[in-house]
Amino acid sequence: MTESTGFQLGTIGALGLSVISSVSIVICNKALISTLGFNFATTLTSWHLLVTFCSLHIALWLKLFEHKPFDARAVMGFGILNGISIGLLNLCLGFNSVGFYQMTKLAIIPCTVLLETVFFRKLFSRKIQFALVILLIGVGIATVTDLQLNLLGSILAVLAILTTCVAQIMTNTIQKRFKVSSTQLLYQSCPYQATTLFITGPFVDGLLTNQNVFAFKYTPPVLIFIVISCLISVSVNFSTFLVIGKTSPVTYQVLGHLKTCLVLAFGYVLLHDPFSWRNILGILIAIIGMGLYSYFCTTESQSKPSETPAPQVKETETDPLLTVENGANKANENVGSKTPIWSPSKDLHA
Repeated sequence: MTESTGFQLGTIGALGLSVISSVSIVICNKALISTLGFNFATTLTSWHLLVTFCSLHIALWLKLFEHKPFDARAVMGFGILNGISIGLLNLCLGFNSVGFYQMTKLAIIPCTVLLETVFFRKLFSRKIQFALVILLIGVGIATVTDLQLNLLGSILAVLAILTTCVAQIMTNTIQKRFKVSSTQLLYQSCPYQATTLFITGPFVDGLLTNQNVFAFKYTPPVLIFIVISCLISVSVNFSTFLVIGKTSPVTYQVLGHLKTCLVLAFGYVLLHDPFSWRNILGILIAIIGMGLYSYFCTTESQSKPSETPAPQVKETETDPLLTVENGANKANENVGSKTPIWSPSKDLHA
C-alpha cells in the first residue's frame, strides 16, 4: 500500500466515522429533547466535551497516542473560541426562525471561502465554486422554510457564522502549523471548550427555555440517553477534528450538509417526520452538488504538476470528499437546542 493510498483510506474512514456518529447523536438527542423534554443543549454539549476529555485522558494513559504540548495561548484561544461558537449557534437557533437558522448554516461555506481567499490566499476554481453553489441551492430547497428576521437574531447569526468559520479554519491551520494530530489538538483544547460551555451553558439554556438545568428531574430514561449521547459525542468530536485536519473547513461543511440530508431521510424513515417533494428535490440537488464537488476536487488534485511549486504560489482548493488535500494531514456537531422559546416543529441540526 502506497503512502497516498493510506492517506486516502484514512480520509474515507474519517469521513465515514463523522457521518455515522453525527447522524447517530442527532437521533439520540432528538429523542432526549423532543420525547423526554431535556432542552438544555448547551449544557449537554459541555458534558460531551468533558466525557471526550476523560476518554482521551484514558487513551493517553494507555499510550494510544502521544501528548505533544505546544503554544498554550493558541490552545486556550482556540478552545474558548470553539466553546463560544457553539453557544452562539444555539442562541441563533433560539432567537430565529428555523428557515433563518438554516440560512445561517448555509452562509458558513461562502464565509469560509471568503476568509480563506482573503487571509490565506487560497484560490477556489470556478468548477469548485459551481459545485458549492449547486450544493447550497439543494440544501436550501430541502431545509429552508420560513424566513423571519429580527435584529437580535441577525446579530447572533453573524457572530455565530464568524466564530464558527474562524474556529474551523484554526482547527486545520493549527494542526498543520504545529504538526500535531487531531487527537492531540482535541485533547489539549477540550478542557477550555468544556469549561467555557459549562460556565455559560446554564445561563444560555435558561435564557432559551426559562428552565433551570439543575432543577430538572433526571429520570432513569433521561440519564440513559444522556450517557449514550455523551459516549457518541467522543466519536463526533474526534471525527470533526480528524476530518478538518485531513481535508479542509470547506470540505467539512460540505460533509455537514450531507449529514443534514441524511438526518432528514432518517427522520422520515425511522421517526415518520413530515416529508414533501420539496425535501426530496432538495436532497437530490444537494447530492449532485456533493458529487460534483468531490469529482472536481479529485480531478484537479490529479492534474496538478508533480514538480514542487515555487514559494508563494497560490493553492487551488483541492479538498475532495474522498481524497486528502495534497496528501496532507465544533465543537461541534452539536445539536441545536429545541426549546419552548421557539416553534415545536423545529428540528435538530447535524
